[in-house]
Amino acid sequence: MDSSLSPTPFDHQNTETKKTFMTSLIPLRSSNHFKEDTYFVSEVKPSEAKSLQDLKHKLSSSSFASSSMWGVPLLGGDDRADVILLKFLRARDFKVGDSLRMLEKCLEWREEFKTEKLTEEDLLGFKDLEGKVAYMRGYDREGHPVCYNAYGVFKEREMYERVFGDEEKLDKFLRWRVQVLERGVKLLHFKPGGVNSIIQVTDLKDMPKRELRVASNKILSLFQDNYPEMVATKIFINVPWYFSVIYSMFSPFLTHRTKSKFVMSKEGNAAETLYKFIRPEDIPVQYGGLSRPTDSQNGPPKPASEFSIKGGEKVNIQIEGIEVIYQ
Repeated sequence: MDSSLSPTPFDHQNTETKKTFMTSLIPLRSSNHFKEDTYFVSEVKPSEAKSLQDLKHKLSSSSFASSSMWGVPLLGGDDRADVILLKFLRARDFKVGDSLRMLEKCLEWREEFKTEKLTEEDLLGFKDLEGKVAYMRGYDREGHPVCYNAYGVFKEREMYERVFGDEEKLDKFLRWRVQVLERGVKLLHFKPGGVNSIIQVTDLKDMPKRELRVASNKILSLFQDNYPEMVATKIFINVPWYFSVIYSMFSPFLTHRTKSKFVMSKEGNAAETLYKFIRPEDIPVQYGGLSRPTDSQNGPPKPASEFSIKGGEKVNIQIEGIEVIYQ
């Protein structure tokens, strides 16, 4: 990444200017509720339903007619297949030809990458990244599985070289990162009326933007090409003001639908933002929640009590036998 992306040229600007610049480049979601796209064929537009039928017809005449994806046969009348095919159609604005090409390339990639068995693979060398760099943890308030991403550990040169030092290492990391996503996808219902997408939370604190440019581009391209409409909401936390410059570089490569799902939260506002989407018991402790990596060993988390306290109000709270008084 060249020097024009350094914060130095903007150091002389005041905070208000930085805020305005960032806001002008990054569209923010105004609502914390994501409305899942309908996957009931009876509820989509007639033109969209026709596109779905046309895609099935073209697929039946191709060499991928007997293909499956995430254990679901793409042809044969299974309504789970309608969910998958509608995702590819939506990613290409219901243009059947473009959707078919995207689907075929994805099937080729999955065969080459051997994704169907990837979740059970024991990938050596990534044990210390689990639960830190990319991991699935809990669900949002609407039942979407949540995937957390934090690349701040790579600010240490030694760690960066160990994981991204050469092309072979980068390929191994990408395989591990796809494994994490595949495990999240397996939690989806792939049913009309069900939960058919995940939540992505990306922590930008200490993320080395220059060093991770190649890896970030590859991950972005791979996920957009092969996991269409799989993300309900993409939440960025601990966003530095200069991220707007980086975002402006990526923005042309993102679809309008993708950008409409973005939520940005500045440094220090992670907990406040995440509470709008995820219950406290499902948020990792490092982000102001109550979830710890070992909690899953004790079964589902116990629901946390949420309430508001007005200024000057006195409240008695009982916490595991301890009385706490707020006033």
